[in-house]
Amino acid sequence: MNFQLLISMRIYGNREIKTLSGKDTRPTTSKVREALFNIWRDEIESASWLDLCAGNGTMGAEALCRGVLEAVAIEKSSIACQIIRENWQKVATKDQKFKVLRGDILERLKSLKGEKFDLIYFDPPYHCDFYDRVLDIITDYQLLQGQIAVEYDPRKSKIKDQQKLQLIQTKFYGNIAINFYQN
Repeated sequence: MNFQLLISMRIYGNREIKTLSGKDTRPTTSKVREALFNIWRDEIESASWLDLCAGNGTMGAEALCRGVLEAVAIEKSSIACQIIRENWQKVATKDQKFKVLRGDILERLKSLKGEKFDLIYFDPPYHCDFYDRVLDIITDYQLLQGQIAVEYDPRKSKIKDQQKLQLIQTKFYGNIAINFYQN
């Protein structure tokens, strides 16, 4: 691995983790990250976490630091997956479990059939066209037993009104929006 591609950022508890530089992955801003974890502060402890299009795994690392029992990441980049594993291993306690799945999000999600997640964070590239297909798989495979947060840029992203999920709220942070859904 070319470590010149790595930079670091700080997460909960002032812990340093590695991230890839460049535009291949886009870490969630600290403002959005803090806002999301403030919204979910009462649900995070002992929860199961699914991080979709995990990028550097920053959100999952933060969730582990805040007490989730299990974290699962799906990411297509092999370099990013390696960084996620390293970061999560650094912050996870002996009581926490985690796994990182590399591959196409639509196929990897289907491989999770039978698993349940309390909290799902979905932050794909804003220009992608698979928001609705991912949300359909999550509901069809009954992966969600709590809430899902979907980060997007309203200027670039298209998300249809969900028939299977209930929109709880939408929060705006500059050009970024997060929709919160539940079953």
